[in-house]
Amino acid sequence: MEIQKLNNQLDPLDTRILNELTENARIPFSQLATKLKVSNSLIHQRIKKLEDAGILGKAQYRLDARLLGYETCAFTQIIIAQSKFLRSVTHELEKVPEIVECVNIAGRYAIMVKIFAVNNTHLRDIVYEKIQTIKGIEETNTIMTFETTFMRSLKLDMTIN
Repeated sequence: MEIQKLNNQLDPLDTRILNELTENARIPFSQLATKLKVSNSLIHQRIKKLEDAGILGKAQYRLDARLLGYETCAFTQIIIAQSKFLRSVTHELEKVPEIVECVNIAGRYAIMVKIFAVNNTHLRDIVYEKIQTIKGIEETNTIMTFETTFMRSLKLDMTIN
């Protein structure tokens, strides 16, 4: 019921603001106010409210890894020896700069990480030397990607209850 809780926090203006920002995070607040036909100060107030609620996080640029020389992208699923290792393993994974995302998942594997590597040899070194050597990791399974066909932000719909 988290969706219902979220919808109770957001009114139609909040939703419109969030949808516009996911399309163009660099839009000036004054331009956003004009587009949504509200005052500039209201936009500032609402964005501050959304940031304070944790709904809007820190804005970041998304780098194109392939154009920066990282030709290999992979997802590595990780089995941990015991659940008590979960926090320490994720803390150690966070130290690996090539890992750009780490999620806790259900099923046989407890963790899945997204890795960018310069090439397949670099990926092998990351998995064997940086990941599999972490205390508490029992087994890994790596899946290489060919390409990312699309990536997008969540689009909000006020009709969901």
